Amino acid sequence: MIDLHDPLPLAQALIRCNSVTPADGGSQDVLAQVLESLGFTIHRLRFGEIENLYARLGTVGPHICFAGHTDVVPVGAANWRSDPFAAEVRNDILYGRGACDMKGAIAAFTAAVARHVAAGPAKGSISFLITGDEEGPAVDGTVKVLEWMKARGEIPDFCLVGEPTCPVKLGDMVKIGRRGSVNMTIEVFGRQGHVAYPQRADNPLHRLLPALMALTAAPVDAGTDWFEPSTLQVTSIDVGNTATNVIPASAKAMLNIRFNDKHTGKSLIEWVRATLTRYADSFDLQASISGESFVTKPGPLVDILRHAITDATGIEPKLDTGGGTSDARFIANYCPVAEFGLVGATMHQVDECVPVAELRDLARIYQGVVAAFLR
Repeated sequence: MIDLHDPLPLAQALIRCNSVTPADGGSQDVLAQVLESLGFTIHRLRFGEIENLYARLGTVGPHICFAGHTDVVPVGAANWRSDPFAAEVRNDILYGRGACDMKGAIAAFTAAVARHVAAGPAKGSISFLITGDEEGPAVDGTVKVLEWMKARGEIPDFCLVGEPTCPVKLGDMVKIGRRGSVNMTIEVFGRQGHVAYPQRADNPLHRLLPALMALTAAPVDAGTDWFEPSTLQVTSIDVGNTATNVIPASAKAMLNIRFNDKHTGKSLIEWVRATLTRYADSFDLQASISGESFVTKPGPLVDILRHAITDATGIEPKLDTGGGTSDARFIANYCPVAEFGLVGATMHQVDECVPVAELRDLARIYQGVVAAFLR
């Protein structure tokens, strides 16, 4: 039987499950058995081809939820020093795909809960929202589970996401928000013709390029209280032209905007559309909003996490909203959410790893969070 008070054995058991997204590899079976032994009610939720797990201990408030994912990214083409799914410990460092992102954090929170339960009858409720679709399209994972939870009245009072958030040292950063992200594909239409007779053609590049220059001429904004300035990055310009003497019929561009709470995805799409209208008579704009910006402003809930980190490490964490996106962007639509986990230096890399001591320290921090939230 796995020693549940120590996060290392469970982290190893989870890593040994080959759960490269969208496969589960048995990882959620392992976690379900462990949580069931602690008294959790287990719900296995399959949407499409994705395995998800929701488990809850207790039926009353306050209710704290830990959210994370068991799917991992591919191991890559480069050689690992050991089997990426062997979960070997060398020189007190645990190696394996998912050690950092984020099977280690799942094991640490489980150990924290096991210790909390062993200390006496648990007050309130503790739940796990674990998806197998975070590293994939994120369509049949957390989004669907949250809808299921809402329909059953299972939405927590606070959610802690265990993504690796610390840049250098465990405890140095908590994510209390994330920027939004919107991708756009632009196609400007012209009239094809011979380059020697431009008067008989309409070059779409000569319309697209000024429009892109207008969009990038000045910063999108100057930032807000909790966010850095929004950024617009052009990621592709293409006409698919194989000839040197042909003016193309159309020109395409792709761009991404990472935006703060001054904007919504919809408002930015309309801004880009209005800019294009000034330069092009005929164009098509396709857009996809990956997530809206959100922030859980400092207050009693964030303070519980901050104090637990400081008590365990002596570090006062920075509250931050930078970086990419995570499933917290979906959870923020339902309840306050913050992110805290391991140092992310090796996530998605060859020889992904975490020091065993850091894994155990994270369990102590999570234990402090649970104890303070449910006191």
